[in-house]
This record gives sequence, C-alpha cells and structure tokens, in this order.
Amino acid sequence: MAVSTIGGNIRAAGVFTITIDVASVAANISAEQTFTAPGVLLGDMVLVNTPSVGTATLNAGLGVTGARVTAADTIGLRFTNSTAGALDPSAATAYTVFVVRPESGVLTGFTP
Repeated sequence: MAVSTIGGNIRAAGVFTITIDVASVAANISAEQTFTAPGVLLGDMVLVNTPSVGTATLNAGLGVTGARVTAADTIGLRFTNSTAGALDPSAATAYTVFVVRPESGVLTGFTP
C-alpha cells in the first residue's frame, strides 16, 4: 500500500439535532428510512448519534448502522433490527447529526 497525501480540505463542519419518528423495523433486517435534515447537501458526510438504547424512545436490539445524505436537505438512516420481532420506537426523539462538508469532491494524490 502506498502512503500519500489526500488533497483538499474541509469547507465546513457542524452539529445539529433533528427530531425524528422512526417507523417500525421488521425482524432481522436492515432498512433505510429518510428524514428531513435542513442544510445538508449531496457530498456531505454525516455521522448520527442516537438516543440511549433502552430508553423509551429506542429499543434494545435496534441500531443505526449507517447514515448518508440522500438528497439536499435529506438524510437516510439505516436501522438494523437484530431481534426476532418487529421493533417500533415509541416516540419521536432528538438525534444528533455531525456534518462534514468537503472543499471539493475530488481526492488527489490518494493511492489505496
């Protein structure tokens, strides 16, 4: 593996919260649901912090296993249900979203 410098910089980064109501997730699957997240753009990278597992709003056995920007102002969260029954979080709750906006979408000098 070659080691090199990745060109480009971070244009902006920020943290915000959105309140979402997760729909029921069937047993033993991963499924993506989309939510409005004002200000995110295609090409942004997002990380999502969920409420505590086991609280009234997030069931044990249900996790967020992926996050991405699917369109301007919209994020997709992939929920994985590792139980034998459907899980439906009981109420809308706040999720923390960390967004990184690259200066450009082109990486230069990178050799995997």
